[in-house]
Amino acid sequence: MPDITDQIDKRILHELQRDASLSQRELADRVGLSQNACWRRLKALTESGLLQGSVARLDRQLLGLDLVVFVLLRTRHHSADWLKAFRRHVLTIPEVVDFHRISGDYDYQLKVVTEDMAGYDRVYQRLIAGVELDSVTSYFAMESIAEGRPLPL
Repeated sequence: MPDITDQIDKRILHELQRDASLSQRELADRVGLSQNACWRRLKALTESGLLQGSVARLDRQLLGLDLVVFVLLRTRHHSADWLKAFRRHVLTIPEVVDFHRISGDYDYQLKVVTEDMAGYDRVYQRLIAGVELDSVTSYFAMESIAEGRPLPL
């Protein structure tokens, strides 16, 4: 596992989680380094695998993606072949933005983001058409209080 060497690396990662569009100069200023020292640390963090590119966060509501659904799945199948096919199938559904294998009464949890109930029904129909599932339980978010928060460092 890659190691964060010190507090400066943590501050670099923290700042980039908050705003990956910072220029190298702005980032260096925020963490108290010269641009060259900041560049060397960014390069080392990237090479270690801790820093994996950058992405833009989009406002889902401005894009008309108003419905967030947490889907809990239970299956009777636990073979390696079934799991491989299931993972491959779920990852073809772009509305699934998070996908976890979990413990407890259910086996998997999905987070689905779509425009409305009809959009979710299309996701549901596609999901159940691809693999055999024992049960599908859906919880609809009433309000998103915090999404896409930075990882705690």
